[in-house]
Amino acid sequence: MLQLHVISPDLPFPLNRGEALDTFYLIENLSQLGMHIHLHAFTSSRVSYESLEGICESVRYYAKKKSLRPLPVKYPQSVSSRALDDLLVNLLGDEAPILFIGNITTYFLGHPDLSQRVKMVRMHNLEWEHYYQLAQQEPNILRRKYYNAESRLLKEWESMLDYADLILPISPKGTAYMKGLHPDKTQFLPAFHPFDQVSSVAGQGGYCLFHGNLGMADAHESALFLIEEVFQFMPDIPFIVAGADPQPEIIEAISAFNHIVLRPNPGEHEMIDLLHQAHIHVLPTLRSASVKHKLIHSLFTGRFVMVNPYMINQTGLEFSTIVADDAVAFRGRIRAYWEQPFTEIEIAQRKATLSPTYSNFLNAQRLSSLINNGKLV
Repeated sequence: MLQLHVISPDLPFPLNRGEALDTFYLIENLSQLGMHIHLHAFTSSRVSYESLEGICESVRYYAKKKSLRPLPVKYPQSVSSRALDDLLVNLLGDEAPILFIGNITTYFLGHPDLSQRVKMVRMHNLEWEHYYQLAQQEPNILRRKYYNAESRLLKEWESMLDYADLILPISPKGTAYMKGLHPDKTQFLPAFHPFDQVSSVAGQGGYCLFHGNLGMADAHESALFLIEEVFQFMPDIPFIVAGADPQPEIIEAISAFNHIVLRPNPGEHEMIDLLHQAHIHVLPTLRSASVKHKLIHSLFTGRFVMVNPYMINQTGLEFSTIVADDAVAFRGRIRAYWEQPFTEIEIAQRKATLSPTYSNFLNAQRLSSLINNGKLV
């Protein structure tokens, strides 16, 4: 019986974050290949999710340790809060390989009792870089100190990856970085996602669309940028902002315009309809990022996809999108493509770009081959 332990820094459900999407569909596709998954997830909730438990052999929940110190000291707080003895005991119950999701789950990666196990690390992003960016944007001096300290310690913690047998970054950018540190054991493994095939529809859509988790800073700021600097000046082009947990600032900004509509907390079917019926998906991000799942969602389901350089930098998806550098460029390119129908030729090009690189089935086969045979094919 083929078995695999997966250690997730958070519960990979509901599917409202990129990391959750990748982890869930990675597990689902390995399970469909006959792998028996033992999921270990850190969460404050004890809600039972049938969608998770239906694809895993077992699901164990862990509560993170609470720190009494305002700043991390020896280890990154995001790592030490997940250093639970119960987790180690459960990992030692068999000899199955272990997949650590993110460097922040790797407290036990170098533990001597796991020295003979196959150990892999899935890298969604560079955690130290993420905390550094948070520090640059944080006005509160105490939180800024915390983020800077956490960033420094996470950078030092990267040395723990010496104990990994394989490092699996989600993006070409992360792969290039990790190959500089560990050239012989770094392999690009593209993002897992909900789609089996491209379902984009030819023709003309009815609006421009921005979608994302509006409760997160990047999506919030990006939506405000589009409202206040792009679509405010284009009253003849309908614009929909869709996503979870919109903040009052977004709601107030949209209320000033008749041609801009907010679709808060859309359900799954509503979101799919919004993706399919849009003419241009407008998806800037205001900071450098790994591969964004909302970009993958738009490419698999939408017509034209317009981004800024941060969104597609070193993702391998540069040729599938329309790139605009600033608000003026966004307005000009939206006008240029608004009356232009999306064609079958463009759908064929989209399929050629995304397949086979973003095939869940092929990527699950590659990972399964590694787990079974000790090498990536």
